[in-house]
Amino acid sequence: MTTQDPAPTAVPGDHRVNTGLKAGAIGLVSVLFMAVANAAPITAMSFNVPIAIGYGNGLGAPAGFLFATVVLTFFTIGFVSMAKHITTTGAFYGFISHGLGQVAGMASGLLATVAYVIFEGSLIGGFAYFAHDAMKTSFDVNIHWLVFALAGAVLIGVLTYYSVTLTAAVLGVTLVSEVVLLAALGISVLIKGGPDGYLFSETVPIGPAFGNLDAQAFGTAAAAGTAAIGIFFAFWSWVGYETTAVYGEESKDPAHIVPRATLIAVVGLGLFYTFMSWMVIVGQGKTKAVEYSISAAPVDLWLTLVKDNLGGVALGLYKILLVVGSFACAMAFHNAASRYIYALGREAPWAGVRNTVGSTTAAHQSPAVASWIQMGITILLTVLFFLFTAVSVPGADGAAAVDTPELVPYVNMYGILALIGTAMILIVQTICSAAVISYFFVKKVHPGNVLWSLVCPLIGGAGMIYALLLLWQNRAFAAGLGAGSKVFTFMPGYIVVTLALGIGYALWLRSAHADTYNEIGRTTLAEAHERS
Repeated sequence: MTTQDPAPTAVPGDHRVNTGLKAGAIGLVSVLFMAVANAAPITAMSFNVPIAIGYGNGLGAPAGFLFATVVLTFFTIGFVSMAKHITTTGAFYGFISHGLGQVAGMASGLLATVAYVIFEGSLIGGFAYFAHDAMKTSFDVNIHWLVFALAGAVLIGVLTYYSVTLTAAVLGVTLVSEVVLLAALGISVLIKGGPDGYLFSETVPIGPAFGNLDAQAFGTAAAAGTAAIGIFFAFWSWVGYETTAVYGEESKDPAHIVPRATLIAVVGLGLFYTFMSWMVIVGQGKTKAVEYSISAAPVDLWLTLVKDNLGGVALGLYKILLVVGSFACAMAFHNAASRYIYALGREAPWAGVRNTVGSTTAAHQSPAVASWIQMGITILLTVLFFLFTAVSVPGADGAAAVDTPELVPYVNMYGILALIGTAMILIVQTICSAAVISYFFVKKVHPGNVLWSLVCPLIGGAGMIYALLLLWQNRAFAAGLGAGSKVFTFMPGYIVVTLALGIGYALWLRSAHADTYNEIGRTTLAEAHERS
């Protein structure tokens, strides 16, 4: 890393900080746990799979996950090609800066930062909704969702103040619990089979990913689905796995750990998602799988199968993990967001910012100020949604719509913020694919492998563009009851304004603070520190 000493930050271009992130604090398993926790397997399976089955590619939902696995693996191969040479907590910010220059790096870095910032708000909303619902249905105790949201945001801020090893431990326990329970369910179905057999040829090969749901074939009243919806929600389920690179500066051997953790995360999640979505269809059978998925309580697709195959205790644990898993996912995104804020702060032209936002604590070497800023933003988002947002639910049989405040954390915070953040990350990943190609074959900073550093990023970038098109074409459906919200309506504006601010800030630095401009995205670990 750039030189560390106890003296205050000196001058732009040097970026000395009081202390740096705690190098060598975490290994491969910890990095992997924190990145996969971002993807929140139990949340992704519980809420994205029913949408894919009921309104997307029907029985071909597992094939949609398999297709997304292939595309994301191509992207990841290019992504980790740079991770072998550049280690920075700014991840996308640093990679794109090295590959496409400081202006593109700052714009993309700011967009990625905003995405991770609002992802925590999204998951805090999900956590608050699930926690409120669990207390009400299990104990008949009605605690307002805002209480859970604010308490969750503050607790995350406190936990992440300490060493990253504490966060890794908490996320590790949560993630293992989620995976073990889901895997136990999948194995139980694999052993018992289902009412219609294993349905392999109808579900898993990639071909079914592009088929539409034929509602009549299953005797349901559902409208025919659109394959694009199923495939988009499959891509959505991975968001967060790429945060492995964010922990590079704190890992024991980043040049090897980050690439390995990223590839294990994308392939492991892909195979797991494909297997579990296949097993839930097998376990429920063709007709029930679709009926549950289009019902008023689509999560019953999973809950009923857990109860039938694993029993009441497992069902209770599953419900608890929906709450705890959402909290853990919010904490993982908090970590990623605070490290992006820290990365931007330590390369600011003002000493005051570098010594606060761009600094770490002496005791725990955590980006404490950036973390408190992130906590404050999450609390502000939560309060704003509470004050200014309402969910209007259509009444039955033509009755007047009814405002339903308890749906705000799920429909508006969780749903809309996740949709906006996903769009931002897909754009950044597309730009990153171009940066990889430029880094190896235009700038030729290092010799590039044609397959790994050119062909794979091209395919991965094309896949990201495809996923973005799916998102845009189906944005209203993806937003659900929140489609009428002004927060959703202005979605393109957030992206354009964020990119414009990043470009404008970089151009201003170039004219007013040339030394700082030259350092954009360049603060990396010493053994991988490259300047161009």
